[in-house]
Amino acid sequence: MSRKARILVVDDEAPMRESLKDWLTEDGYEVGLAASGQEAIAMAREKEWDVILLDLKMPGMDGIETLRRLKSEEVGTDAQILMMTAYGTIDTAVQAMKEGAFDYLLKPFDPDQVEMEIRKIVSHRELMLENILLRQKLEEREEFEEIVGKSEAMQRIFDLIRKVAPTDSTVLITGESGTGKELIARAIHGNSPRCYRPFIAVSCGALPDSILESELFGYEKGAFTGADRTKRGRFELAHQGTLFLDEVGDISLKTQIDLLRVLQEREFCRLGGHEPIKVDVRVIAATNRDLKKAIQENRFREDLYYRLNVISIHVPPLRERKEDIPLLVDAFIKKHSLALNREPVKISPSALKLLMEYDWPGNVRELENVIERALVIGRGKQILPEDLPFGQKETSPREQPKALREVERLHIVRILEETGWNVKQAAQLLEIDRQTLYNKMKRYNIKPPGR
Repeated sequence: MSRKARILVVDDEAPMRESLKDWLTEDGYEVGLAASGQEAIAMAREKEWDVILLDLKMPGMDGIETLRRLKSEEVGTDAQILMMTAYGTIDTAVQAMKEGAFDYLLKPFDPDQVEMEIRKIVSHRELMLENILLRQKLEEREEFEEIVGKSEAMQRIFDLIRKVAPTDSTVLITGESGTGKELIARAIHGNSPRCYRPFIAVSCGALPDSILESELFGYEKGAFTGADRTKRGRFELAHQGTLFLDEVGDISLKTQIDLLRVLQEREFCRLGGHEPIKVDVRVIAATNRDLKKAIQENRFREDLYYRLNVISIHVPPLRERKEDIPLLVDAFIKKHSLALNREPVKISPSALKLLMEYDWPGNVRELENVIERALVIGRGKQILPEDLPFGQKETSPREQPKALREVERLHIVRILEETGWNVKQAAQLLEIDRQTLYNKMKRYNIKPPGR
């Protein structure tokens, strides 16, 4: 595991807890301590654990009952549980294994024995996680890979990709920043006869005009100060493949003329060179600008526009296809859980509601960043509103709930989610009686998930 394995020690005897903590911390594990079954259950709800060392004999809730609660749907821990028992209770320890314990340790035990058992469990979990992640990777290898959407707008785009991909037609992809224009360009290339040839991307808006020219067309040795060797440009590198010109609306009029010539003649000269170089390249361009307006303002050549705009694909902003948000959230949770080498979590209904209500000025890219951030800073088995940048103080004034009733509603939902929708516990935490809480839930139309 890329992170330290997490061990929860559950024992009513403080010396035993502290000794185990010292041993395990020295071995590099992250260790939590619980003095009772109730405390262990609360800690298992709050955080993911890899191994739980659970004492069999404890006052109040004993080890067997704690084990059952930990493995129940109410808590649903994925941790492997090692029972700790004395010689006189071996039969009970065997019963615990039938209830779902991984194994048991006989007291008194030495550090090497504990370390060996835990290492065995951690290795087993790593193997299981690798299998889960591998299975997810295989499931993600769909026709259009990372492009996700069930909305009518996205279905039309999928249809266009299928129709356009087998051809060599130039494609212009329009849409706001962060809508996924490059993903669509890659999908077109990946489903085309050129798929085994290079896909070369150039961010035109990120480069000064002089550098962009040398990047696109290359240069000969001695073409300018510092050109101590011949360099091939992106058009040459993309030969028999696809060249993706991102932010094409930002290039200068001079470079527009050079680009138009290449599209017409399918040949060019390197900077400082005189020998024409022929290329076989499919061009896909993208822009977040209104090119028709740019033409009217003499900032973009009309003839180049029509050369690029043989096939047009417009990607709508995320705020216009919010029905895609749950699918995108699920995809990003899987993707970044894989990158963080952890098991995917769920998103709470109240957190998803916040995502659905937000306007997403940064579109899909912003949503992905929000989910990655939530996975990094979140500690529980669910993404909660407080894990989102606009779920707390970081909310922009425009997005903050203005009305007191909305603040109250969000607070009630958060407390209900923290208590697993246990109205009695939530009412206690809110310091109101149950009937008052029921009345507020009815007034704000708050219902448990699935109802």
